[in-house]
Amino acid sequence: MKPYSNFRILIAVLLLSFGVNAQSYKLNNEASDLKIDGTSNIHDWTINAENSSGVLIAEFDEGKLEDIGKLQFTVVSESLMSGKSGMDKNTYKALNTNKYKEITYNLKKVNTIEKISADTYKVRSTGTLHIAGAKKDINLNFDLKSNNDQIILTGEHKLNMTSYGIEAPTAMFGTIKTGEEVLIKFETHFNK
Repeated sequence: MKPYSNFRILIAVLLLSFGVNAQSYKLNNEASDLKIDGTSNIHDWTINAENSSGVLIAEFDEGKLEDIGKLQFTVVSESLMSGKSGMDKNTYKALNTNKYKEITYNLKKVNTIEKISADTYKVRSTGTLHIAGAKKDINLNFDLKSNNDQIILTGEHKLNMTSYGIEAPTAMFGTIKTGEEVLIKFETHFNK
């Protein structure tokens, strides 16, 4: 390769690196909130995720969000708590937590980023969700708020449990049946 070509490549790399600034963030479990809302033939129910972790790499250009290079989110399956031990036990059985210890989401690509205020963006993305040994690509839309050394993601996603091979949990010898569809709501805080 000619020295002139090497020089041009070096200049191009330097110019690109000045504009875009990739920053890495780690999920703050204590500040974050993930709930799963569901229904049954008796009453609605909610389960909270007590133990989650994750990594986010955001790319900014002069303070404006340009891309998300990485978004990974993990929930320890047996940290899902309803406050009722019988329901928790049925949930763990349905999720086969003896074998599948975690539920994970991995971003595959960002489809669009739309700025909706000075520090908030609407993000439409595609990623892979792994639950109970099954994995499916899902479209996940969320709001991203960036300020100082923190990024907050908020959103919700409807999920049909049977599409992951999960039989909706039952209780009281099958007299209480949960609905197949659940709503996952999240507010995840990522810090530098």
